[in-house]
Amino acid sequence: MSLRFVVLALLLCASAVAADNWPQYRGPNGDGLSDAKALPTKWSETENIRWKTAIHDKGWSSPVVWKDQVWVTTAKEDGDSYYAVCVDRKTGRVVHDLHLFDESPAPKPNIKQYNSYASPTPAIEEGRIYVHFGTHGTTCLDTTTGKVIWERRDLKCNHFRGLASSPVIYKDRLILLFDGFDVQYVVCLDKQSGKPIWRKDRALPYANTGRPEVDGDFKKAYATASVFEINGKPQVVAPAAMGTIAYDLETGDEVWRVITGGMNESCRPLLAHGLIYLNTGHTGNLLAVKAGRTGDLTKDGIAWRAEKLSATRPSPIVVGDLLFLVSDTGIPYCYDAKTGKKHWQERFDGKFAASPVAAAGHLYFPGENGKTFVVAASQEYKLIEVNKLESGCMASPAVAGNELFLRTTTHLYCISTTKNE
Repeated sequence: MSLRFVVLALLLCASAVAADNWPQYRGPNGDGLSDAKALPTKWSETENIRWKTAIHDKGWSSPVVWKDQVWVTTAKEDGDSYYAVCVDRKTGRVVHDLHLFDESPAPKPNIKQYNSYASPTPAIEEGRIYVHFGTHGTTCLDTTTGKVIWERRDLKCNHFRGLASSPVIYKDRLILLFDGFDVQYVVCLDKQSGKPIWRKDRALPYANTGRPEVDGDFKKAYATASVFEINGKPQVVAPAAMGTIAYDLETGDEVWRVITGGMNESCRPLLAHGLIYLNTGHTGNLLAVKAGRTGDLTKDGIAWRAEKLSATRPSPIVVGDLLFLVSDTGIPYCYDAKTGKKHWQERFDGKFAASPVAAAGHLYFPGENGKTFVVAASQEYKLIEVNKLESGCMASPAVAGNELFLRTTTHLYCISTTKNE
């Protein structure tokens, strides 16, 4: 019997997967895909903007949407205070601006180079939102009252250049990755109570130069896990520095691994066509790993690879039989998702950190310079529009209903061709 691969990719629950919600980083299935039929392709500061709301302080977390609420996180630039902000989806009015906790005055790393203290995207479901600031704290909040349901501040690591890995909900569990300079581990919590179910230290061939002041950088990663149900069993596919490990969701036992050799990995895994797509961090390679296998897949488990793409922050996206991605330096690519054949390679203006989304046959690539490039999701390159806002995007877009939510470095926007009723 042939293998059946059912992508659950971190479903919050069956009822949560709806076009009107965007409950986690990269959407309902964690893959950047939306079934919106009338998403705008053209906008500016004066056109198709339903509302624009300033977000205080600094945060690269992406917006999440549940019913009439849109949430983001933010933090003081020096990491001394942490916040969760909820705005009304129809009006952009701030509903909650929650000061969650303060950091102790202990010395902290300087992460101004390319990060924030509020880079992880929250995960939301009916009545609850899970906000995560890495070692600085993880909190479950009541979405109606804003009150804390539970809080954890005892999961520690040295983030060094900062944090970015987002929390993942799967059924009754919450999954967090801590790939720090000093320690690297995966923890699975009971989402109701925040109590640990299992914790697994990473076991990867990290670089050892004999210089501890730099070796820890080879252990750093920023990726968000994905949960895939393969042959009826959920696996936590968790990229790390130097490789990716898949864990059994129930026990935390290792199912398979691929050694990639790259540090600072930040892209989220995808599953399509019986393949799991992984990036390799600073080495800039893309791998298509054969799903359904066990053990070390480094030699025999890779179906195809594309090398030296320089795409370390934006995650790829699969639309039908095509895989798209953009490099940090603004080079978009299109590949055959099954074979790895390259269909096209072009050039955008600017640099990119945000991951693209796709809806109604279009791809949306927000850049750091305020421009969003809208491209046809096709085998031939076709640029539809280039839309400019005042500030650039470090956060990935969210889509709910026929509304596009863009978070720039200063504001949260709702972009729509329809007016409020």
